[in-house]
Amino acid sequence: MDSVAGADEGLLQFLYLAPIGILQTTRDGTIEMCNPRSAQLLMPAVHDGRIDNLFDCLAPYVPQLRSLVEQFTATAGVVCDGMRFTVSAVDGPSVYSLHLTKIDDDRLMGIVDDVTLEEAREREELDRRLHKAARVDALTAMPNRVAVRELMDKVLATPAEASRGHCAVVLVGVERLQQLADSFGEPVRDEVLNLMAARLGAVLRSDRDSDRTGGLAARGGEDEFVVFLRHLSVPRDATVIAQRVHDALARPYTIGSAQLHCTLSAGVVQMSGREESSEAVLRDAAIALGEAKRAGGSRWVTFEAAMRDRAIERGNLELDLRRALVDDELFVVYQPVIDLRDPDSSGRPAGVEALVRWRHPQRGVVPPIEFIGIAEETGLIGPLGKFVLDTACRDFTAWSKEFGSRSPELLAVNLSRAQLSDASLVDAVSRAVADSGMPIERLQLEITESLAAQGDDVRATLHALKHLGLTLALDDFGTGYSSLSSLHLLPVDTVKIDRSFVTLVEASAHHRVLIEATIKVSRSLGMTTVAEGIESEAQAQIVRDLGCDKAQGYRYSRPLPAGELRDWLLRWCGEAS
Repeated sequence: MDSVAGADEGLLQFLYLAPIGILQTTRDGTIEMCNPRSAQLLMPAVHDGRIDNLFDCLAPYVPQLRSLVEQFTATAGVVCDGMRFTVSAVDGPSVYSLHLTKIDDDRLMGIVDDVTLEEAREREELDRRLHKAARVDALTAMPNRVAVRELMDKVLATPAEASRGHCAVVLVGVERLQQLADSFGEPVRDEVLNLMAARLGAVLRSDRDSDRTGGLAARGGEDEFVVFLRHLSVPRDATVIAQRVHDALARPYTIGSAQLHCTLSAGVVQMSGREESSEAVLRDAAIALGEAKRAGGSRWVTFEAAMRDRAIERGNLELDLRRALVDDELFVVYQPVIDLRDPDSSGRPAGVEALVRWRHPQRGVVPPIEFIGIAEETGLIGPLGKFVLDTACRDFTAWSKEFGSRSPELLAVNLSRAQLSDASLVDAVSRAVADSGMPIERLQLEITESLAAQGDDVRATLHALKHLGLTLALDDFGTGYSSLSSLHLLPVDTVKIDRSFVTLVEASAHHRVLIEATIKVSRSLGMTTVAEGIESEAQAQIVRDLGCDKAQGYRYSRPLPAGELRDWLLRWCGEAS
């Protein structure tokens, strides 16, 4: 008995001194026993100072507690575990944790604890993790754009830091990532990005001055990486590292049995320490990157102030172009294509090539070279291309009705890179032809040689277009990536020999041989040939003698607006009759 009494006394002493609130209640919440810590914790929760019933005390904070107990049908078990609620007190709010266990049909045992400090620590840890997550790229585990901006701003805000050496930023742009995803799946694209991140880190780690230069590599966007270089000895070090980065990332990537290639460009900014912010530096790097891409890609370009002026001008031109599409400032001109096989050499118009022009209210007529690239970069090439195709098909149908058998046989319309990547292109072409009433076989779509050789996705689109019944022409042949030996792989019907070859045909035997070879290979494949840029009768005669089928150029006509082309056709009809 003495041992039992001693045990009870020890238990009561434990309950009395326990640092957490321990209490016992009936099934309806009536408190039968509670230790001092329970009373201390529950007292701020009640307004009348009475803590007779646990459910009543906590009703303002845990109103569902009574129903939780009533719905708990088991004889014993945990009703709630670690339920948190906030209680207002004189010295500020406190966060409590409640554990309630049913020990038999009539009794409940509860534990109440003040977890305010624990909650604060958890929030701090969560904030730390969120802060870190917001600065780490989820795919590659590299720092992201936010992290690199913070570091750059810190350097820019610390004169002593900025003055220790030269700083620079290298912005790397990866092209054709979406085509990788479309062709091989998103997991393959993601694997390539992870391999790129690993190579980028290896380049910086292997650099002899990496510790001193303080290089930080980050993922700057969906298809961009950023390298921030600090404490460079001389500005030239940035371009040396940029070249190393480019060379490392441009190597093929082996994924399974496939070897994948990515085209990379980079913009380099040599920081002067006078920059306003990291965002301004990254903006200049993006401008330089854009210059590298427009120069053909696979290169890096160092930013110069003049580039910013050009970027502003391009931005203004983009706004003007958007307005031009609405205000009908664009128009189509047509250059005749002449049939050289005509036995009487009358220069029969075998076709016309449609070309877009822009009549700017202040600048006059803007040449396509100044706005087609902007249209492609900004997504305006879709509506622009639709305008050209719809207009040309309507004009061509009108000439066919007016001139009958003497009207041009083919209408040629150029396609851009962005149009070939548009999934709706085939439907748009089909709809434009149907709406105009033009026979589909009289439409010829032209693509540059470099575009035709760009991969399975482009070739699939070309085959889908041919399936409509139209013809395809390979424009500017001799300036791109394909060759005579691979010509049979391209689904084209016509090869257009670039003007750079035709211009030299009178003085260069070498160019005559190249043109003749192109004509013979094309003919063996059932393709016709067109000589571009004919400016003299001597050039026309040479390409005719070499077997070329058609020609176009200023020798016959400059590109003409629709009304002037109609007059040209009328004159040709009069001269040929």
